[in-house]
Amino acid sequence: MNIHANAKTCVKSRKLLVERIADEGWPLMKAAEAAGISGRTASKWLARYRAEGEVGLLDRSSAPRHIPSKTPPDREAAIQALRKVRFTAAEIAEILHMALSTVSRVLKRIGLGRLSRLEPLEPPNRYEMSRPGELVHVDIKKLGRISRKGAGHRVLGRGQQRSQATKRIDGISRGDTGWERVHICIDDATRLAYAEVLPNETAETAIAFFGRAVDWFASMGITVERVLSDNGSCYRSHAHAAACREMGIRQSFTRPYRPRTNGKAERFIKTMTERWAYGAIYGSSAE
Repeated sequence: MNIHANAKTCVKSRKLLVERIADEGWPLMKAAEAAGISGRTASKWLARYRAEGEVGLLDRSSAPRHIPSKTPPDREAAIQALRKVRFTAAEIAEILHMALSTVSRVLKRIGLGRLSRLEPLEPPNRYEMSRPGELVHVDIKKLGRISRKGAGHRVLGRGQQRSQATKRIDGISRGDTGWERVHICIDDATRLAYAEVLPNETAETAIAFFGRAVDWFASMGITVERVLSDNGSCYRSHAHAAACREMGIRQSFTRPYRPRTNGKAERFIKTMTERWAYGAIYGSSAE
């Protein structure tokens, strides 16, 4: 039972009140004065006690019994059904011709305010190769380069950004901020991983990285047989396919918009960013 801070009575004090009046013969006003409440309140609890017994002394909800403007149950069921097929609140409001605020309130009440509360559309398909090198996963993580003048907006906030210009070898004045790409290659069976920070994600860069990764795995006694990647242009290029054929490695791709298929690479990237890239404050990318 939740009793508000200014409550004069609780269940035990109400029981004492009605017992004094009903069993001990106290006058109603005297019992009310002893309990620190009005005669009207004492009369209310006495009437409830006589009608319902001790159950009548419990607190009741102050919500109205009837709410004419409440969303009908069939509408709530329709909102829930559309949510379960991953419609956004705005889309549901448009389909059902309802106010967005009403749909959002209903979704919050039924516990589906966030799409993450929904169960996956399909059960997870977990797999693991039986021997090292049978399958390796490759992927690329794009990271903001840290300028030579210090940390970026992730640490300082976006309001602290300043123009960072420097002279390059070609004599052109350019900003020293930008992007770097972390290319990773991880073995499915052993989770042994190889990674390099490279300036771009072109096909030539990806091919050169994969060749070095294959050589590194070979130095560990692992012969790469198949590689799985997403549908990035560098992996879909004819040059990358030719390089895989030359190395005798079979190339496979995930289905579009299904990063979970390449989940071991995605999980490694998450661990890498949390414990390395974002795990400390660096003064520069070189550091």
